[in-house]
Amino acid sequence: MTQPTRRFGVGRIAAWALVSAAFGATVGPASAQQKSTAEGIAEYRAMLQDGNPAELSEARGEALWKQARGPRNATLERCDLGKGPGVVKGAFVELPRYFADTKRVQDLESRLLTCMGTLQGLDVAEIARTAFGQGEQRNLESLAAWISAESRGLRFNLPTAHIEERKMYEVGKRLFFMRAGPYDFACASCHAQDDKRIRLQDLPNITQNKGAALGFGSWPAYRVSAGALWSMQYRLNDCYRQQRFPYPLFGSDATIALSSYMGINAKGGESIAPSIKR
Repeated sequence: MTQPTRRFGVGRIAAWALVSAAFGATVGPASAQQKSTAEGIAEYRAMLQDGNPAELSEARGEALWKQARGPRNATLERCDLGKGPGVVKGAFVELPRYFADTKRVQDLESRLLTCMGTLQGLDVAEIARTAFGQGEQRNLESLAAWISAESRGLRFNLPTAHIEERKMYEVGKRLFFMRAGPYDFACASCHAQDDKRIRLQDLPNITQNKGAALGFGSWPAYRVSAGALWSMQYRLNDCYRQQRFPYPLFGSDATIALSSYMGINAKGGESIAPSIKR
């Protein structure tokens, strides 16, 4: 009987080729000329970043922002992301933040959902229930890619003047260290110490300013292993999956609180989103 042939996508083949190139000098006898593991990983990521597929999502997101859609046939160009209606540049590095119209602290994705409902008349409850990467969720991810790219290189400066913003930070801190689930995991199990790594992925220490900037400031990101762009909401949901916790609802206070904790810890750090991950 003929054995089935295993198929690999072009993206995965290219990724493996880059891994081989980046780590080629680490194989063989030890010498002073060999690259360290960290240097090899850094070179691998730099090669992947050149031609990041997230650029396709950025272009799509910009088009969606300007496209009249929904029952009200309206664009998102009057959406207030915190710096005034229609202002995009600089908004990403100040989110999550408190919004008086919703009386909530919102991150980028939940704020976009509000605008899609109020301006375009889309069914926000249905969008929130949709699987990541599908339908309007995919549109949200593309919008997040473009909006984050408009603030690339800027420094995080989340507002903390409102009591709800400070409260969200404290809730996020408690959730970060909360151990639960069948494996007694917490976010801190992976992200509260220096120099930890899973496979080719460094695990930034979110409790420290530099680590928080690296962790929070690189999402949204294109996941090479998944062949898709992931938003921060998607990333946090997958963290809950790995901890064997129940999935939080899209735009839940829990995910926004965790983002507030990371973002405030990242104050002054540079945003590099959308980035590229393994």
